[in-house]
Order: sequence, then C-alpha cells, then structure tokens
Amino acid sequence: MQDTVDMADDPDYEEEEPSFSDPEDYEDDVDDEEMLEDILREKPLEADGIDSVVVVDNVPQVGPERLEKLKNVIHKIFSKFGKITTEFYPDADGLTKGYIFLEYAAPTQALEAVKNADGYKLDKQHTFRVNLFTDFDKYMTISDEWETPEKQPFKDFGNMRHWIEDPDCRDHYSVIYESGERTAIFSNDAKEPIVAEERARWTETYVRWSPKGTYLATFHQRGIALWGGEKFKQIQRFSHQGVSLIDFSPCERYAVTFSPLMDTKEDPQAIIIWDILTGQKKRGFHCESSAHWPIFKWSHDGKFFARMTPDTLSIYETPSMGLLDKKSLKITGIKDFSWSPGDNIIAFWVPEDKDIPARVTLMQLPSRLEIRVRNLFNVVDCKLHWQRNGDYLCVKVDRTPKGTQGVVTNFEIFRMREKQVPVDVVEMKEGIIAFAWEPNGSKFAVLHGEPPRISVSFYDVKNNGKIALMSDMNGALTFVDTSDCTMMNIAEHYMASDVEWDPTGRYVVTSVSWWSHKVDNAYWLWTFQGRLLQKNNKDRFCQLLWRPRPTTLLGVEEIKVIKKDLKKYSKIFEQKDRLSQSKASKELVDKRRTMMEEYHSYRETTQQMYQEQKSARLELRGGVDTDELDSNVDDWEEETIEFFINEEIIPIGDL
Repeated sequence: MQDTVDMADDPDYEEEEPSFSDPEDYEDDVDDEEMLEDILREKPLEADGIDSVVVVDNVPQVGPERLEKLKNVIHKIFSKFGKITTEFYPDADGLTKGYIFLEYAAPTQALEAVKNADGYKLDKQHTFRVNLFTDFDKYMTISDEWETPEKQPFKDFGNMRHWIEDPDCRDHYSVIYESGERTAIFSNDAKEPIVAEERARWTETYVRWSPKGTYLATFHQRGIALWGGEKFKQIQRFSHQGVSLIDFSPCERYAVTFSPLMDTKEDPQAIIIWDILTGQKKRGFHCESSAHWPIFKWSHDGKFFARMTPDTLSIYETPSMGLLDKKSLKITGIKDFSWSPGDNIIAFWVPEDKDIPARVTLMQLPSRLEIRVRNLFNVVDCKLHWQRNGDYLCVKVDRTPKGTQGVVTNFEIFRMREKQVPVDVVEMKEGIIAFAWEPNGSKFAVLHGEPPRISVSFYDVKNNGKIALMSDMNGALTFVDTSDCTMMNIAEHYMASDVEWDPTGRYVVTSVSWWSHKVDNAYWLWTFQGRLLQKNNKDRFCQLLWRPRPTTLLGVEEIKVIKKDLKKYSKIFEQKDRLSQSKASKELVDKRRTMMEEYHSYRETTQQMYQEQKSARLELRGGVDTDELDSNVDDWEEETIEFFINEEIIPIGDL
C-alpha cells in the first residue's frame, strides 16, 4: 500500500493507460450495420440534389404576358407538398415549351408531389404528368432485351371455405380463454361444441375474423398473421411493429393495420394498407390517434375508401390508393360520414353555423353528385345508421327545441329506393340508449328510458309511407318474435357483458368476459326462441366471435322456392334432430353414414368395371347386347303355351 502511495505522489510518475487495441489474433466478425443499426437508420443518404427535382409535363404554353399568372397558378398547386426552392420554365420562340422543372427542399416533398399531382386536371386541355427527374435516368437504362419473370410456386392452402360445406350446417366461432393464453375454434352444435382447432398462445392480444370469414387475424408484437383453410395454416403475415388494430375491406382484398408507435415524416407507418393476396404494402398514412377506429371507411365493393379530417373528406380509390380526382372534398365543419352497404353513396352531416342550419347530405360516387340534402334545426348531435342492404338510412337527431328544456330525439328515415329519397320522422322524448336495424328487413328497434326501467320499442317501415310502432316492452333478457311481437321468453344472464348472434340468426350467445369481470366467466348458448342450450364455463374466458358467412350465391327466386318448400325440408331436419338427441344415436348415424359412403364407393367401382367389360360380353354373346332387356326385341317370336294344371271331380248326388 505504501509503495502505491509513493508512486502516486511522485511528480515524474506517469500512469500507464490501458490498451483498447484488439489482440493480434482477434477476428472482427461484427459489421457496422449490426452494431450501429439504430444510428445508421438515421444516416442521410448520399444525393447530388437532383432527387428533389420534379418534371411537370402538359403545362400550358404561354408568352411573356401570361407567364407570371401561370407561375402563380403552378406555385399555388405544387407548394402544398413542400417548399419550392427553384422554378425553371424553358422557352423557345417566345413561348414556354410545355414542361417545367421544380426543385423542392427535400426529396420526400418531391415524392409527395409526384404521388398527388400526377394526373391533376388543370383544365380541359391540360392534365399534368409529374415525374421525378431521377426517373428519366432509370427509364433510359432499361434493357431492350425481355427478361422472363421468375415463376412463383403456387401455394395450395386447401379449401378456404370448407366450413360452409358442413353437412349439418354448423357455424364456427372463436374463443379466447385462460386470460388469452389459449385460443380455440369450435363448430357450433346444439348438444356440445366440437373443437375444430385449438392452440396455445396463438395470439398475444385478441383475434379478428375477416368480413366473409375467410381469414382469422392474430396479433403479435411484430405484426399480424392471417390463418385459414381446413387446418388453419398461416396464409399471410404483415410486418407492423406494435400493431394494435386491424380492419378489412368488404371484399377481403385489403387489410388496414394501425400501430401507435411513432412513424417518420418521410415514411408514414402509423396506418398501413396491405394487399392480402401478395402481402405487399400498398400505402402508409400518418395518424395521431385511433380514438375513432376505423380511420378509413370502405365502400361496399371495396373500390373506394374515405377518411375524415378537419373540414375535409378525402376519398381514395383502389388499386392505385390515390385520391379520387386527385383532390379532397372541402366540407366545412363535417362531423361524421358513412358509406351505404349497398351502393357507392356516402352520407355525411354538418352542424349548424350561425344562421346556416345543420344538414345531412347524400352524395353519389365517383360523380360526387348530391342526390339528397336534408336541413335540420337546433341540432345537438347526429348518428348515421344504415340498414344492412342500403334500402334505408336512419339519422338519429338529438335536438333542443326552442322554448323547451331537455333533449328530444328524432329518427329521420331516408327511403333510398324511392324517387327523390323521401324522409319519414319518428319523434321520441325519452333518452335513447341504442338503435339497431334487423339483419334483413325494414324493422328497427330502439332501447329507451332511464335505468332501472329501460324499454324497447319495435318499428316497421311500411311501403305506404308510414312507420308503425309494433310493440313497447321491458325486461332483462327478452326474446321477441317481431312478426307479431309475441314475447317468447324472458331470461337472465347475470353480469353478461356481450351478446353475439350467429350468422344464421338461429342461435345467440351471452357471455361474461374476463376483460370486464373477474368472476363467473362463461358463455351461454341460446336458441332464437330463448331456450338455454349450453352453459360453457371457461377459465378466465375473454372473447367469443362468430365466424361470418359469405353472401349467399342463391338468387331471389331460388330463395323463394326454398321458403315455399320449407315444410318439406323441416321434416328432414326434425328427423336429424331426433337422431342427434343422444350420443348413441349420433354413433349410429355416423356408422350408417360410413356404411352408405362405402356402399356408394363400391357401387361406383363395380359400375365402372361393368362398363369396361361390355366389349367382352358382346363378343361372347355373338354381338347381342343383353345389358338391356329389350335390346333385341325385333328378334323375338310370340308363342302361346297351354298346359293342364289340375282336375277336381265333385259328386252332386241325387237331384
């Protein structure tokens, strides 16, 4: 210790610095990309400035007297995408040449100009074509020799709609339990659910079915996985770090995902639209909040999708993912919008502004023609509710009439299939809790009142221009036949947090989710008449979702024929139901079905063999075809034969 102190106090002593050099035999196998990945990601790309330049073609050719006006118009259009640092208008013989060069402050701004301004229609004679200056070099160096694209192997995922071919027409539903640790797919059966697939840690949060039931989406920290087919193989995956929400286009061609993680200004990552078939990213969007998910709403056929921002409604078209007509709609004060489920029509509403009344507008696309405008007064709020087929639109209008206190609710019913779209009004003075259309038809139900007394009213939109009140009732869990408003059953599921109807309307599930309550977690299966079939208790049950069915391929006339002959089919169904009442009956039915399938297989094989041996039979029988009893009827000879059968002698006696 003393030696150490003396050396430290010695003014001539120089402490030896530690060596940070690698040993002579050390081999550095870690590259910069692996060690400095986060830093290199922010490294500026090498550029010579031309990647910030765009070339605009089809610009009007003008002389010096109109050049300044043209520059102002061009600057107004293209400055929306970023700061323009340089403008160059080539000219010859006193006129501009019809194309210009614009340089932006950053390459990303130039790219944004190309995406949004290409195809911009200035007037009837001039439609802009916008390209990056660097693209010219790329296109000039394209080889003249054709290279055959590499053939991609076909991936067979099996029958993607196999569950629809179930002979007993059993629907699927997904169940998450054990607080998310296990996920199962069940076939719905009146006696007990049948497991179709079950996996541990299949998803990290929850699952979501696509609109037609083709895909099951599972959530993971790194992205989304889609599953389908008979064995639920992985069909596709989308890499989106921290993804928390998903939505599908109605046609199942596109998926939209959202991640709350920060994205860059140059490369939007908050919302991404994906092509489901190829797995390719179609376009990214910025998004600060997902409070009103889905951010994008789709048209019924998937050709358009729209997004609302302050005072603006942006409508995009597929597959280009660009703005319709290259511009958004300026709608001051727009509050909400919704697509028709049956037509390319958008409904939106705007609140009152000073002396201008609130209004609901119906707009047809892509023409942007306003087919109906409805003015409303003293409006507090509006909600848009489309009937499933798009035949009716209900606008729930909360109003505060002058001279009165409290809120009055009007239901404005737009008849979409009639000329000039007439509107019927239903007024209710009680507080409205919920509104819903029936799945198919013209009836709707309204929950109204204040707890603990909550009532439900049923209405029917008649063809004679009237809306009839069908019934007004209250109850905990009430099953009602709305054809005559008879109450079929009243039941209760204590603490039930969710109610889910199956796609056919034959069954309904009530459930207590672990996400809402930590006790009594289970789901109960009921018939549409209110008869309880099953109580399925699952440890820490979280979620049940029915698998949607695609739209039927049957036409209107074919459905009418089936409904007409429903009694004939009912006898078959009733017989099946009786056989399935017990497990023994089920085993017997399965055994008979197996025997019948074996018989059909044997019969088909034997018939095929019989046909193959026909030529040999003809040869053995001298060309006579004995397969048909009447095949050689012309060669027959008719002969009558009489023969003695019996003789009996009966004595009569004396008469």
